[in-house]
Order: sequence, then C-alpha cells, then structure tokens
Amino acid sequence: MKETWQEKARGKRAGKGVNMFKAFLIKYAEIGVKGKNRHLFEDALVHQIKVALKRCEGKFFVHKTQGRIFVEAEGEFDFDETVACLRQVFGISGICPVVYAEDEGFDKLAERIVEYVDKVYPDKNKTFKVNARRARKDYPKESMEINADLGEVLLNAYPEMSVDVHEPDIMLNVEIREKIYIYSEIIPGPGGMPVGTGGKAMLLLSGGIDSPVAGYMIAKRGVKIDAVYFHAPPYTSERAKQKVVDLARIVARYAGPIYLHVINFTDVQLHIYETCPHEELTIIMKRYMMRLAEKLALDTECLGLVTGESIGQVASQTLASMAVINEVCELPIYRPLIGFDKQDIVDVSEKIGTYETSIQPFEDCCTIFVAKHPVTKPNPKYIRRHEEKLGEKMDELVKKALETEELIIVE
Repeated sequence: MKETWQEKARGKRAGKGVNMFKAFLIKYAEIGVKGKNRHLFEDALVHQIKVALKRCEGKFFVHKTQGRIFVEAEGEFDFDETVACLRQVFGISGICPVVYAEDEGFDKLAERIVEYVDKVYPDKNKTFKVNARRARKDYPKESMEINADLGEVLLNAYPEMSVDVHEPDIMLNVEIREKIYIYSEIIPGPGGMPVGTGGKAMLLLSGGIDSPVAGYMIAKRGVKIDAVYFHAPPYTSERAKQKVVDLARIVARYAGPIYLHVINFTDVQLHIYETCPHEELTIIMKRYMMRLAEKLALDTECLGLVTGESIGQVASQTLASMAVINEVCELPIYRPLIGFDKQDIVDVSEKIGTYETSIQPFEDCCTIFVAKHPVTKPNPKYIRRHEEKLGEKMDELVKKALETEELIIVE
C-alpha cells in the first residue's frame, strides 16, 4: 500500500531526520496561465499564505522569486501544523518540503544529495530520477549534465538503487537558484484560486450539510464570502445559532474571516404562515430570504448571492421552484452544488470538516414551518398574488428584521 504524505513526513522527521526541512516550495496550477495579470494572483496567494501561517507556531518568511513561492521557517516550527495550515490556502496545488544546499561547488551538492536520500529514504531499494532546473544560468553545469552526474553519484553511493526515467519511485528535484533547493515530495494542496481574486458574494448559510459546502466551493474559486443566517426564536434555539457560527468558523479556515449577519426571521415567517397557502410556504419564505439577503449584499458590495441548492434535492429545488425564487432578485444567484447529488455533497463536507457539525440535531427556520405537500411547480402569478395579501405589514416586518440584525465576525 502506498504511503500517505503524512506517513512519509513522520518518517522523515523520525530519528536522524528530525528538523531536516526548514522551508517549503509552494506550487500553484491555474495561476500559472494568467498571463500579464499573473503577478496579481501570485501576490494574492502570498498574502493568503501569510494570513494562514499566523495560526501556526513559529515565524515564517514568505517570498516569491522567478515564478516560485517559498515559505521559509525562521527558527523552530511544527511541521504538521504548518502543512495543515498551508493545505487550507486556496490557490496552492502542492506543498514541497525542501532542504537547502549552499552553492559551494558540485562536490558539496553531491554530498548534500547523498545525505538527503539517506535521511529521507531509509529503504534504498527504489528507482529514481534526478530532475534539475537551472534557473541561474551562470552555474557551470547545464541541467542535463547535472542530472547525469548526480545520478551517477547516487548509484555509486547506493548500488541497490536504479534509474527509471519514466515512472520512478523517487523524483529528485534540484533547483539551482540563489540557493540550491532539493525536494522529492509534493503534498497536495486544495487547488483553486486565492480568496479575494474573484470578488465577494453573500452566502445564505443554514445549519444543514449543503450551504457550508457551497461556501467552501465558491471560496475555492477565489470569491470572498460574507454570510447571512435566518434565525427564528423561539422556534429555533440559541444552540441552533451557535451551530451556524461553528460551521462558519470551519469554512473560515479556508475562506478567511466571515461577516455573519444574523436576521431574526420569526415575525416574517409567522406572517407568511398565517396569510399564504401552506403548500406555497417554502417558496414564499425563500423569496423573502432572497430579498433580505440581496439588501445585505448590496449594502456590503457583494456581487451576488450563493446558496447550497442542487436540482431536485427537495421540493423547493426543482428548476420551476428556483426560477420563481430567482425572480425577486436583481443580483445573480450562484449555486455551486447545482449538479451534485447528496453523496457528493456529504463527501466534500466530510473532507472539509463540516459534516459532524451539520448533522447535530438543532433545527433551523427552514425546517420548522414545512408544508406537508409543498408545491414543486409553483405558478409565479399565484405566488405574486398571494404575496400581495401580506400587505404593508410585511414591509414593516422586513424593515425591522434588517434594522435588528446581529453581526458576528467569525475568524
């Protein structure tokens, strides 16, 4: 069975390999094809890395050079903790623990390579390939020559090893820069784009499984998120609200600080319940949620709304229902989970750590007043006609809900 990166990392830091790694080379994917704007995305990624590393013990120097981003530890640090923080930074496709070799001639480099392989790979019965990249053109050997000469050194030092240029067990990377960087492992990152490079949107966050995943998915595309939660006391408890705060805190590990707007929705919801046909409760309720969320979004310079809906999951998520809900908003409504089935969503929620919190048995306002037989193909004319019956009282209730919002900054 192939080792996980965690097992490899633990093995490398065991015994004589302790504190071997003092830096990380950060790889990115999509940013590399951004053309003339590439530097803006690189700068955003550097900023997000610095923010994430503030959660870790130790001090770090983050810098970019010639299409590479490096994180260098200034003193002692916790390897596992640092890697865990970096794996929550969108835009990072790979994290490579590196060791340095000062440019003191090829013989010193060869000694360093032999030492590296000895410490990192106790079992030498492996195939390898040397992949040198000479970014500094004044180095006396060319890349192909470095590959051949270092390969020869390793074969002489460890006769049980062999070369495989197609599918080696060990890809030994050597980058010749102002320093020489040596690495052979790539710990997978989350991918995506740095948060903040894709604008800002307002997430409708509930205590369920779907909406936190939607927040994660939209943030992965570089979108900064604020969030709104519709609270309905006394029908929903303070523990239900805390559950949403807890979910926002987990998403914030990836998305950065989240401004969570808590709206008291009880009076709005009761007025709908008392006035409108019960089979239309969910549709009309969601239309008012969208109206309120859009007002908050416009006030906070968001460019759209984000929900956790997927087609056909419940009655209010049919195409017909979503079309009726959409018509009350001028801002676009983004649904990153639109084509996911439930298991797809659960899988992501487990990966990012929201699932166990989401399944805690505290109901939100969407589950309190649920119709026994909700309409799945609502007629927009009927919906609008029934909303008219809500009258000026609804305008007053909406205004009061906005004026009494609670703002929680979740980090």
